[in-house]
Parts: sequence; structure tokens; C-alpha cells
Amino acid sequence: MELVAGSYEQVLFGFTVHPGSGSRDGREKWTAVADFTHHAHTASLSAVAVNSRFVVTGSKDETIHIYDLKKKIEHGALVHHNGTITCLKFFGSRHLISGAEDGLLCIWDAKKWECLKSIKAHKGQVTFLSIHPSGKLALSVGTDKTLRTWNLVEGRSAFIKNIKQNAHIVEWSPSGEKYIVVLLNKIDVYHLDTASVSGTITNDKRISSVTFLSDDVLAVAGDEEAVRLFDCDSLMRLCEFKAHENRVKDLFSFQIPEHHVLVTASNDGFIKMWKLKQDKKVPPSLLCEVNTGARLTCLGVWLDRVTDTKDSPSAAEPSPGKLEMTEEECGEETSELNTKKFALTGDSTKLMKGSSLVPAKKRKITGMLEKKKRKKKT
Repeated sequence: MELVAGSYEQVLFGFTVHPGSGSRDGREKWTAVADFTHHAHTASLSAVAVNSRFVVTGSKDETIHIYDLKKKIEHGALVHHNGTITCLKFFGSRHLISGAEDGLLCIWDAKKWECLKSIKAHKGQVTFLSIHPSGKLALSVGTDKTLRTWNLVEGRSAFIKNIKQNAHIVEWSPSGEKYIVVLLNKIDVYHLDTASVSGTITNDKRISSVTFLSDDVLAVAGDEEAVRLFDCDSLMRLCEFKAHENRVKDLFSFQIPEHHVLVTASNDGFIKMWKLKQDKKVPPSLLCEVNTGARLTCLGVWLDRVTDTKDSPSAAEPSPGKLEMTEEECGEETSELNTKKFALTGDSTKLMKGSSLVPAKKRKITGMLEKKKRKKKT
């Protein structure tokens, strides 16, 4: 498996993780070995997403970069948004959705890397996006104080709910029967069948990241060193533990045979992996840690297995022919793709043969021209 983390320092870090059998004190220990560092963006990284093959990163430089982790090559950059990329989510084996400060949600073909549709999703910025486990629905929140439900099969807005404050996180539970909306230090728990708040969890500090460990248990990180586990039904705190020396910026959880793992990334530069106990009232034990020496902003885990191509029979991916615009369509759909060697240091400029290449300088100029076109239209 591979840990990937973005930073304020514009660098993407990659570490290969080797599970271990134990240590002298009897505790299980894993090791993380540096695999690559890559400096592709010209501003801090703001979002990362991973599927069975690719890692994509979004940045304040308004671009999305694509990396093939199996072949260890950079796949190029997607240029369409006008503003910081705030969220990136893969769904199925074929599609990626991106959201940004320009209020757009863009649906990308993750094979050809073409922008299929660009939807004006929020009047303000898109702050977060979550896709239902079935692949049929998505939720988004923005700075227009709305929670929006999207029908991904039809490619249109399905429902708009006004909320009292600007939410900055929304997340589906693993079963898709409930979802949570985060507003500052509070978490509103919704049930899908009623679409109403069933309860509210309050954290001590502003919440920076959440992840469901099960349908009932939620891991919460805030602007502090601790991580807390909450029961979504009773709304009670199950346990808390000091994870880092500085605020925790992102969380990620996954399950492999005999292990349920929580990964944390912090401004202190560390990425840590924790083994969760079966009894969630017991704090997890540390499996491994690695110091990047940078202020981390976002986190992802790449598992070297095909996980997203074995969708359940109920899952349905949007068909490009069915994606219809029901709101303002903004600008021409553009994607620019170049392929170059993805070296361990990220400094190699060796180009691969037979590829359609767009030099970095031309890409930047094209991006500037796109922005000018949008300004003229508005």
C-alpha cells in the first residue's frame, strides 16, 4: 500500500508501507519507506483522491494533476476551474468529480481525462463533496449556505436544502443510510429516509476532518492534537487519544484482513497509522509513523488492488449520454493532458514517446486565456 499526502510546501509525498509481524515489546509495528516526492504544483495542495490506479491532486494553483502509481508516471494536468480546487472524489472505475471555489462541479472521464460536464453547483464556493456508496447520488455543500443532492445517473440537481450556516464537510456513512454535515465544531447527523437531523455531536474545536469507521462510529479531528471517536446513534464520545503534536488536518480509514486502520496527517509533518480495536471505547495502537518535514494538508491511501471495479449490482455510473444540464453551464469544457516521467524526486522532464504533449509553459498560458474568456463572459 502507499500513503500519499499533500502539503503547504507544494509537494506531494509518497510512502510505501510494509506491514510487520511484531517488535520487541510485543506490539505490532509497520514500516513506511519513502517512495517519492513530487513538486508539480505552483501553490499549496488542497485535495487528494485515490482509486485503484491513479492519484489526483488539487491545488490553490487551480489545476488538477494526475499520477499513475502503478507505472510511476505523471499523467498531466486538468485545467478547467477558476479558483482553488477544494474537493476531489473518484466514483466507480470511470469517473472523477472535482469542486472548486468557482462554484463548479466538473465530471471527468477518468480513462480519457476529458471534462464531460461542468455544472454551476453553488452560488458561492463548493467546499466539500461526498458520493453515495451506490454511485447514484452525491451531496455537496458550499458557501451559499445550501446542502445539495445530485442525481449522478441523470447528471442534475435533485434537491436543495437551506442550512443556517456555511457547512465545510459532508459525508455519507458506509451503508449510505445516514450522512453527516459539519458546521464549525458541530456535526449534524441526518438519516436518508427522513432527510432530517436526528442528533448533533459537538467537538471541542473546529472540525478539520471526519471519517466513518463503521455505520455507527465516526472519527473526528479538529484544530487540535487529539482525535475522538463518537457513536452516531447515542451521540456519545467513545474515546479520544493524542495523535499528534499539532492540529490534525486529515483522516483516512480502511480495512484489510485482520486490520482496521486509521491514518492521520498533521501540521507537525507526521503521517501516522493506527490499529483500531474491536471495542471502539479503547484507543487505537500506533502501527507506524513517518515524518515528512512539511506542513501536511491532505491525505490519501492507495491500496495495490482493484477495489473500485467490482461495484455492486445496484451501483450505477453516469452515462455521458445522460448527463444533462439543468443549471448554468459555464465556459467551454477543457482538459489538457501531457505525460512525462514521474521520477522519485519529481524533477525529471523526460518525455514519454508517442504521447500527446502539452508543455507546462503552454498549459499555463492556456489557463490564463481561459480565465480571461470567463471574465469577458461575466
